Amino acid sequence: MKDIFDHAAYNFEYGINDPHTHDVHSQKEHREGDNVVGEYTLTEADGTQRIVKYRAGPHIGFEAYVERTGHAQHPAHYGKHSKGEQGGVGGTSYVGATHWSNQGYDGYEHGH
Repeated sequence: MKDIFDHAAYNFEYGINDPHTHDVHSQKEHREGDNVVGEYTLTEADGTQRIVKYRAGPHIGFEAYVERTGHAQHPAHYGKHSKGEQGGVGGTSYVGATHWSNQGYDGYEHGH
């Protein structure tokens, strides 16, 4: 008799765009057997968007590609170091992409 857990498969997707809290994010993921592919996005507090694309499986391990798009806007400084200046926009940061992976089988079963 075949175990119903032998082959897992699913798809899901959701998104949030709350104008009151400014929470903006989404995620989608697909699993077929032991392989997972997914992506999520979110809007950072500095106004940039983070996009993470990932995949995982028994032969590739876990791999993620992280990208930030846009120009980060940092608030102007206030308080005792502001020299009496109020308001204004702070500095701008430019962002790019990062790749991270944990490749393949490491010789341990990790409970599988």
